[in-house]
Amino acid sequence: MADQIPLYPVHSAAAAANRKRAAYYSAAGLGPGAERPSRYQLEDESAHLDEMPLMMSEEGFENDESDYHTLPRARVTQRKRGLEWFVCGGWKFLCTSCCDWLVNICQRKRELKARTVWLGYPEKCEEKHPRNSIKNQKYNVFTFIPGVLYEQFKFFLNLYFLVVSCSQFVPALKIGYLYTYWAPLGFVLAVTIMREAIDEFRRFQRDKEVNSQLYSKLTVRGKVQVKSSDIQVGDLIIVEKNQRIPSDMVFLRTSEKAGSCFIRTDQLDGETDWKLKVAVSCTQRLPALGDLFSISAYVYAQKPQLDIHSFEGTFTRVGLLDLELNQLTKALFVALVALSVVMVTLQGFVGPWYRNLFRFLLLFSYIIPISLRVNLDMGKAAYGWMIMKDESIPGTVVRTSTIPEELGRLVYLLTDKTGTLTQNEMVFKRLHLGTVSYGADTMDEIQNHLRNPYSQMQSQASGNNTSSTLPRKAQSSAPKVRKSVSSRVHEAVKAIALCHNVTPVYEPRAGMTGEAEYTEADQDFSDGNRTYQAASPDEVALVQWTESVGLTLVSRDLASMQLRTPSGQILTYSILQMFPFTSESKRMGVIVRDESTTEIMFYMKGADVAMSSIVQYNDWLEEECGNMAREGLRTLVVAKRALTEEQYQDFESRYSQAKLSIHDRALKVAAVVESLEREMELLCLTGVEDQLQADVRPTLEMLRNAGIKIWMLTGDKLETATCIAKSSHLVSRTQDIHIFRPVTNRGEAHLELNAFRRKHDCALVISGDSLEVCLKYYEHELVELACQCPAVVCCRCSPTQKAHIVKLLQQHAGRRTCAIGDGGNDVSMIQAADCGIGIEGKEGRQASLAADFSITQFKHIGRLLMVHGRSSYKRSAALGQFVMHRGLIISTMQAVFSSVFYFASVPLYQGFLMVGYATLYTMFPVFSLVLDQDVKPEMAMLYPELYKDLTKGRSLSFKTFLVWVLISIYQGGILMYGALLLFESEFVHVVAISFTALILTELLMVALTIRTWHWLMAVAEVLSLGCYVASLAFLNEYFDVAFITTVTFVWKVSAITVVSCLPLYVLKYLKRKLSPPSYSKLTS
Repeated sequence: MADQIPLYPVHSAAAAANRKRAAYYSAAGLGPGAERPSRYQLEDESAHLDEMPLMMSEEGFENDESDYHTLPRARVTQRKRGLEWFVCGGWKFLCTSCCDWLVNICQRKRELKARTVWLGYPEKCEEKHPRNSIKNQKYNVFTFIPGVLYEQFKFFLNLYFLVVSCSQFVPALKIGYLYTYWAPLGFVLAVTIMREAIDEFRRFQRDKEVNSQLYSKLTVRGKVQVKSSDIQVGDLIIVEKNQRIPSDMVFLRTSEKAGSCFIRTDQLDGETDWKLKVAVSCTQRLPALGDLFSISAYVYAQKPQLDIHSFEGTFTRVGLLDLELNQLTKALFVALVALSVVMVTLQGFVGPWYRNLFRFLLLFSYIIPISLRVNLDMGKAAYGWMIMKDESIPGTVVRTSTIPEELGRLVYLLTDKTGTLTQNEMVFKRLHLGTVSYGADTMDEIQNHLRNPYSQMQSQASGNNTSSTLPRKAQSSAPKVRKSVSSRVHEAVKAIALCHNVTPVYEPRAGMTGEAEYTEADQDFSDGNRTYQAASPDEVALVQWTESVGLTLVSRDLASMQLRTPSGQILTYSILQMFPFTSESKRMGVIVRDESTTEIMFYMKGADVAMSSIVQYNDWLEEECGNMAREGLRTLVVAKRALTEEQYQDFESRYSQAKLSIHDRALKVAAVVESLEREMELLCLTGVEDQLQADVRPTLEMLRNAGIKIWMLTGDKLETATCIAKSSHLVSRTQDIHIFRPVTNRGEAHLELNAFRRKHDCALVISGDSLEVCLKYYEHELVELACQCPAVVCCRCSPTQKAHIVKLLQQHAGRRTCAIGDGGNDVSMIQAADCGIGIEGKEGRQASLAADFSITQFKHIGRLLMVHGRSSYKRSAALGQFVMHRGLIISTMQAVFSSVFYFASVPLYQGFLMVGYATLYTMFPVFSLVLDQDVKPEMAMLYPELYKDLTKGRSLSFKTFLVWVLISIYQGGILMYGALLLFESEFVHVVAISFTALILTELLMVALTIRTWHWLMAVAEVLSLGCYVASLAFLNEYFDVAFITTVTFVWKVSAITVVSCLPLYVLKYLKRKLSPPSYSKLTS
């Protein structure tokens, strides 16, 4: 960023400032990117591509112009005009346009402009900037109550009961006490508001923790501590080592003399490697920090622009179960209206029939149970509590308490690679020299091979003070084979120790106060105080390995580097040229001069695909690269070429001329470098392992057995992503891998998709650029083919592309998706998925804070889904359907009662009986279903195939709903007709018998539904029954106390209850015997 924003000095001075953004976790050093063109714009390619069938041979692609079908998003249809256009949707277009215009007028955003920011003087800023604070809260003090009420009443269920409750204020429609309707509704809203308030307070606490982090601010009077939320545009902030960058910043100055600093951008691209940044030169050269205030400089920055690091977030989520229950409540409402119309019709539409119709709607309103939402919300809170208290997955946090049952219905799992599947810790595993291979257990042999030549060199240097090459000294006193191996090992290790971009870093001595300036004498150069920093963790792993075998990198700057031999001697090498690694060249090189021998050596290392044509002929490189790749190792080929002084001077002259070229500079520079890359001597092949997270392989296998398809979306390069996919067993050893070739236009995408269609049961590996091209023209076809693959790997994906892939799966596959990641670049993917899981790791807490669930290790996702997800879904499905049954059965009794008494719109139960039925008498046993489980957690983990049944949604469907409706009609009819047949001379006996039998039936039905008893379930049953029996003494307004204490009352109630429940017990027993569910086979 420092080299993209110009500094405008006043009186020959330079300045810089920070540009604040509302996102706390941003990294320095990146400038704004250009906005990408829309994927939906029309292209200027030939028209016949729009009409080309996808499945066609290459010859047909070139010749056929007649056989075609229309492809999506590629045709321009002729517009309809006039009245036809208006009728066919023009009116909707006009209304939408008017609404959009009004919204734009009301919510017109401030125009973004370029900014002038004075260095160290925030008060000079001409425009007002927002605060540098994080705010993840959904509401404020004024919007909390309106917002929560809107979120509740947008559901049909709650809106319906609000209308019903308000109707009781109309005298002609009043059919009972006001509290009969308002008490349940008020209880539901109170529970919801309390739950939302707790979640909102937790979000406030998390925001406060982040916004309160302290930073050192440089002022004219010295350094002061400020909170990150108090940082202003123009402030000078001192960022210490391992401290998060609190806002977008311009890099002005560092304690390192050359002005370089390593910055980690894990919150942008997910990679924890260090990237070298250089401070603004004019401010780096200032003698002291205080001089930054004396130069009176400012930054002129262009206006803010969109870039790939921007992402869209969502506040709230609604689970699929909630949507399904919302559909069922709408079906119940249709049944409610139909039943009311039937009653009025049978009544003969006498009198004010419309008033009777509305009264029947109120009488049967319990068909739609108001307690459904509160039971489900309380159940979800209980599931979240169980997840966080599970000792098998310590540290798991439930941040969204509205969708735990979504964990039980996932079909697609989209995962990040670095930090999620892997630890991003590279370990050197293999060194292959062609004829001999060294592994982790034979590294001591390399130390011996390395120790002998250097000790001989040191003795020769001290004896005759002459210089000679190491291989000659090594060959003087050893067998021929031994000399050859030793010299080859030495050359390979030396090449690895020199060919890299690693810099050793030393901490200040103990007792330093942390001032920005300190001298070289203040540093501790001991081995224990040295750390390595580089742009790639692979580089660090290689240099750490050379240190472990005896050749240590102790110093490096832009012009030289120093190595320490096993005997303690310091070797100095001048860096003549550096050729950094690029994704196009897939290799890097360095030209160095040995100061002791004046030898000039050109070292190069890179991927095997790039190096195979550069090195001399050999018969082992391709085979060994394949062997290491199958082991999941990341391979690098190392080669060298000796240069004479004349050869180097000639190269330097041509290289300098190429860099000064105005036209085709990059091509000319590459051509000059390639002139050196000929017939290079192959030294060795290295294998580095990116260590996987604990138990990644068994966890991925478990998820596959559960029917979950796993897609890996990573910003890493294709070779690395493919390597990790193999080593983690994301792609099994028996599966083929189809690597989607790079495509840049529609024709290439067409041919490559045809080639991919011919493959069967193979994993797909595709890059982000090719994915973008294919989605532009063949979105539906690509997603359809990819969904058939057992695994998909998308490499070089931007955060925006990750979120787009999630949305495509949701649109085309129509299945539930889950995204898991650990970095800031995964936030967009996590928030776009139906269920987001964040891992707290090295890349900070941004992903875990933005996710619905936070875990500490990837392996915990197995138990989270197989045990808690499965149980939450099955429990919520059973709980929801049972609450509906509770409303349906009492509505059926009301319908029978009204039918017998000449279709009168008179309530069967009034006042406290209705309130007590839905709360005190049945609430605890029904809610205890959240403790039910069909199999033990260990069994669910052992047989993940049980999870596969849940993805079909059979636990809650119209079929199971219809079964409960039939049960409710049967039991309601038996209870009401039985009471009518057995009642004595007074109506009060009908109420006593039927209501008591109803309570007993509900308690027995709960017992019938339970699959595994918990002691709290038994307590709930006994407690509810005891509460009802105890309340009979106080219900003399509804019951005849003398009658309910007689034997007649007891046997009549018992008879009705047995007839209503016994057949269902018999049917359940026969079903378990004749067609047992899958879980019962395991439990038996």
